Amino acid sequence: MKSTLFILLLCCFIFIDASHFRGGIISWRALNTTPSGPTAQFLIYQRYSWRKSANAATNCPTLAGLMAVTGSPLACYSGERYDTVTLTLGTSRSVGFYNFAWLALAFNYGQGYWSVMNLLYAYVRPDGKINTSPVTTTLPVIYKTVSVQHVHVVQMADADAGDVLVCRWATGGISAGNPATVSAASSNPVQHIDECGSAGVCQTPTQAIPGAVLFGSNCTIVFTLAASQTGQYFAVALQIEDFYSSSATTPMSSVPIQFLFYAVAAPGSCSVRPVIIGLRPNRACIGQPINSTVSESVVAQPGCITAGIIRFTTSSPTGLTKSAITHDSTANTYTMILSWVPTAQQTGPQGFCAAAIDTLNQQSDQWCITFVVGADSPDLNRPVIVQGSASPLGTVFANQSLFSIQASKTVNRPSLNGTNIYFNDAATNSTVIQYDAGWSPNILYSGNTITILVTNYIWTYGHTYYITMDEGFSSGTEFCGPESIKITDPFFWRFNIWDPGLSSTTSTTTAAPTTHTVTSRPVSTSTVNTLLTTTGIQVTTTIMIATTTTTTASTVTTSTTTTTTTSPTTSTPTEISVFTPKDFEDICRNPVAVFNAIGHLAMLLVHIISMF
Repeated sequence: MKSTLFILLLCCFIFIDASHFRGGIISWRALNTTPSGPTAQFLIYQRYSWRKSANAATNCPTLAGLMAVTGSPLACYSGERYDTVTLTLGTSRSVGFYNFAWLALAFNYGQGYWSVMNLLYAYVRPDGKINTSPVTTTLPVIYKTVSVQHVHVVQMADADAGDVLVCRWATGGISAGNPATVSAASSNPVQHIDECGSAGVCQTPTQAIPGAVLFGSNCTIVFTLAASQTGQYFAVALQIEDFYSSSATTPMSSVPIQFLFYAVAAPGSCSVRPVIIGLRPNRACIGQPINSTVSESVVAQPGCITAGIIRFTTSSPTGLTKSAITHDSTANTYTMILSWVPTAQQTGPQGFCAAAIDTLNQQSDQWCITFVVGADSPDLNRPVIVQGSASPLGTVFANQSLFSIQASKTVNRPSLNGTNIYFNDAATNSTVIQYDAGWSPNILYSGNTITILVTNYIWTYGHTYYITMDEGFSSGTEFCGPESIKITDPFFWRFNIWDPGLSSTTSTTTAAPTTHTVTSRPVSTSTVNTLLTTTGIQVTTTIMIATTTTTTASTVTTSTTTTTTTSPTTSTPTEISVFTPKDFEDICRNPVAVFNAIGHLAMLLVHIISMF
């Protein structure tokens, strides 16, 4: 059953001018995804952006046919709020916020009303859980250079693993001049309610961004802004929906995301935009325990030598603070430190986005990360010799092809391509093999173990290699998959290749010693000696038992004109010979076979005698 009412999330403003709205997002999650009775509690999250001169007020108009979540105003200075509602399972609600007015847009028909609408299905999924809506995040205003084709990706993720996410254009529209009149959107098969407001905001039926093409499966917008549109704003209104499977036709929820593109001209002196660099890649997913301190760095670098970074524009969770920008003149980088202690109410995904703006008024690409509050990242266990988490270690043969490592919890393949594992030659610190964990069939994820199959490569005799991994090489199972940290330590996972040339017997001629001291090979017991470890071989040592024999010898030579000293030939092994179980098996095989034959013959004689 679908309710004809929708929950209205109110945020009213006293504003200096009639143009202050910059977009918003509404999402939700069940506080307990396991059904327990006819009702369930849902936490509704909303975030909005507006002109700084607009303030929260309590004189919101009463709108017929609408139900408010709370009677208190939205704390608009923070940009977001949470509300808990109790709904009957098996019903749905449209969760919405609409009012007047968008800022002046390039195609602002009507009077610029906004309408941000979310569809909340309080249904039990086929897998027995209560659904959770997708989540997304964005900067409110994103700069785009005119006369250049842009490919803009909108971040979307879902806590329910396996759900198929698709985004589409929002549909409208509201009758001009009457914010209380909500007309049906006949082209919208799910939410028969206005999703975007004025025609200048909606891509359907009018085009808010002329010629824009949306690829729904990965929420990518491809478009070009004309030079004549420099200095104008373009609204983007999308709905992100989750489907239980690829064959499903009805979404389980519909999440709105609305923001702005701002058309800017390319500077004449240098058109290379700044970039955000650092350990975290764009769209990284980070596990973050509740009430633990977050400390992350946003590092930007100008694209032009003559430019500097003047500010970062950000979209942040409530409570996250940002430091002043510091400049490293040597690396020419600009850094801002993020600090945050997430609360229990913020459990689940929390997005942060940033963009750097330089002195030429150029903006970097949007850089977003997601904190999964209440989850841990599946960090890779540091390899150790005994009962280690990685294999192989120590000395291996040149045809070694199978490698594996364990994580602290169940892991999945990363969702982002370009997340690599590197095999590096320690002699040159150069990468000799590289696999992309995002898609490579040479990497297998099973439980908490990652297995890597090296193909078409023979290791160099006597060389030492080490393995490094990008951030997110192992990805957790919660939500967007909290990612493992980046591994750059060359001593984290090392192995060396056995050199058969060093294991052969060599002969040398030396001067005859007067005294020979022979020390027997150490006998080792119980404890692993890591210096003597190779693949499949554990040489142990605790108590060293050695015998020393000293003998004195003299060499006599006879000559009439010359004296000749004869030197004995000695064989010196350069490595300790390791006696393996296979050697023991080979030595014992022949005696065992002989004794087996004798035993069978004896039994045959006894049997013959017993017959008579």
